[in-house]
Amino acid sequence: MPNTPLSPVPGTLELLVLRTLSAGSEMHGFAILEWIRNSTDDALIVEDGALYHALHRMEQRGWLASDWGISEKGRRARYYRLAPKGTRVLAAEETRWSRYVDAVAKIAPHEAEG
Repeated sequence: MPNTPLSPVPGTLELLVLRTLSAGSEMHGFAILEWIRNSTDDALIVEDGALYHALHRMEQRGWLASDWGISEKGRRARYYRLAPKGTRVLAAEETRWSRYVDAVAKIAPHEAEG
């Protein structure tokens, strides 16, 4: 069976965006999409519409800040960065996600060793 790209698990898009922006640089939406795709070796594909809704939601919650700028292609783009509240939310979400992964790993099928 070919490895088809996966959509993020519901409820994890915010974590993916926060983690992406925690690398330290400001990014516009398309760069965020590319970073997630490249960092997961094309395993996770985020839909444009879902990302832009999430970015707007996260900015309203105070997790992100943004400014308008010019992209590499000369187009006007909104550049996002972590706000201090976003840094705190990221730490809490990473802890929660690690607990979730550990719990699922306890019951998920394991590949045969040997």
